[in-house]
Amino acid sequence: PVGRWSLWRNGDPGAPDGGTETLARQLLQRYGVVFRELLARETRCPPWRLLLQAYRRMEARGEIRGGRFVSGFVGEQYALPDAVEAVRSVRRLAPDKEPVIVSCTDPLNLVGILTPGPRVPVQSNQSIAYLNGAPAEIGPLGNVLSRIQPGTGSVSS
Repeated sequence: PVGRWSLWRNGDPGAPDGGTETLARQLLQRYGVVFRELLARETRCPPWRLLLQAYRRMEARGEIRGGRFVSGFVGEQYALPDAVEAVRSVRRLAPDKEPVIVSCTDPLNLVGILTPGPRVPVQSNQSIAYLNGAPAEIGPLGNVLSRIQPGTGSVSS
């Protein structure tokens, strides 16, 4: 697949947690806020219970914050301090007029995970147009661009 996936480093096998904390930090750096449902597409993740142990240790040390940052999801959530401020500031922004287009292979392809509806398969020839954080159009890039009206942020029928 094509995209901005970061390389997974093998954890430090000599570490007491076998490298789980290294992977937990990498997920926080990638997403900013981490919770169980978000990791549905991550194939090399350790079990959630091991990640929870690492996140709880990091929270106890004051490195990250635990709480409810993303509504609609149950269970524990953990975030980097900068991500908490970014999430708060997004609520105060005016709606975007321009869509954001990403490849379906991009880690931002969380359609069906964070948004209602079926998941969008990871195919290198597909794109997703997001408008105000919600998927507006999905398909080959040329089709998506032709259906999105530039400057208005609206989708043509």
